[in-house]
Amino acid sequence: MEDETYSGVGNGGEIDTKVVQTFQKNFVQVQNILDQNRLLINEINQNHETKIPDNLTRNVGLIRELNNNIRRVVDLYADLSTSYTKSMDASSSDGDSNGAMKSGGNKRNRPA
Repeated sequence: MEDETYSGVGNGGEIDTKVVQTFQKNFVQVQNILDQNRLLINEINQNHETKIPDNLTRNVGLIRELNNNIRRVVDLYADLSTSYTKSMDASSSDGDSNGAMKSGGNKRNRPA
């Protein structure tokens, strides 16, 4: 099962199992962090509604934790983007050996 490939993804190329497993692992991590953020936000809102000084002080730490979690999600999505790009580059370079056009011609340019 380690050498399996999935076809029909992207532009008809194949993505190997390792790449798919990496995507799944990262998406599970992202979902877990987002679930934790939901709980943090609920607690922050409850603390804010009480207007009790100790609860408001506690919110400072909870908001820091929320911000750190958001950074982690951004990093995980950046890793996913890099992995996807590398997998597409690898599959397009496989096509290059068969005389296929490089994928660089299909990329959109982003405005600066």
